[in-house]
Parts: sequence; structure tokens; C-alpha cells
Amino acid sequence: MIRSHDCRPARLDEVLSTSRVVFVLASVTSENQGFIGKREFALMQPGTLFLLMSRAAVVDFPEFVAQVKSGRIRAATDVFPEEPVAPGDPVRAVEGLLLSAHRTGGMPEAFHQIGRMTVADAELILRGFPPQLCRRADPAVASRLRSKPVSIS
Repeated sequence: MIRSHDCRPARLDEVLSTSRVVFVLASVTSENQGFIGKREFALMQPGTLFLLMSRAAVVDFPEFVAQVKSGRIRAATDVFPEEPVAPGDPVRAVEGLLLSAHRTGGMPEAFHQIGRMTVADAELILRGFPPQLCRRADPAVASRLRSKPVSIS
């Protein structure tokens, strides 16, 4: 499937060392806490733009901040180890780090769209047709993608 879009699979180390922009969009699990750390940041080219938009726990957050402070990478994030970020938190003053709120899914437009999709499918079901917009996930796929409980140690 990926090859049909003129892309090819690559290992994380290759992606980090060749990409000028890195997006992190992973759910946090017990297995991937801190999976981007000092070694992985060292693989990135100087000036890489690093966008953290999933959960803060998937990166070594102090190392992430240190890399931005050093000027090696530029970054943006909408997730933090402690939320909301306290007004006096030093992360707010890190040059080269763009901060944003992790709120896209909570926007009124998102809720309205979900409502429209649900109503449209309910109307189809009431007329004896299968739903078209909201579908039950394939259990095999869902079990691979679902976040696993995070162990607190």
C-alpha cells in the first residue's frame, strides 16, 4: 500500500537522520515511553523541525527541551508532561519552541461533524441500510492501534 503512493518503508533511524521535518503522532504505551531520546535527537540533522503532537511521554521531554535550547532543532508542541502548563513554567520561555494548546478535537466544529455523521448513519440504519460514515473497526486492526495501559513505575 505505501509503495503505491511512491513511498517506501524505512526504519526510525533512517527517518530521523534524513528528514528535515519530523512529526510525532504516536499514542503513548508502556512500550514507547521516551522512545525519542538523546540518541534519536543526535541522529537528526541540525535545524530539523520537530513537531510533537501526540503525548509528551513518547519523548524524553527534558532532552527535547535541551535540544531546542541548544539550537540543534526547532520545535513545536501542543503536549506537555504537566497540563495545563503553569504560567511560570520555564518551557514557556524556550527560544525556538512554539507552544500551542492540544485542543483541535475539542473544537465545536469537530463535535458538529461527529453529530452530522452519526445522524446520517442513524437515518440509513432506520431505512434498513448499513451505516456509511461510522464503522465498527476490524478487531484485529483495533487491537494493534489501541493504546495499551501505561505502567507507572
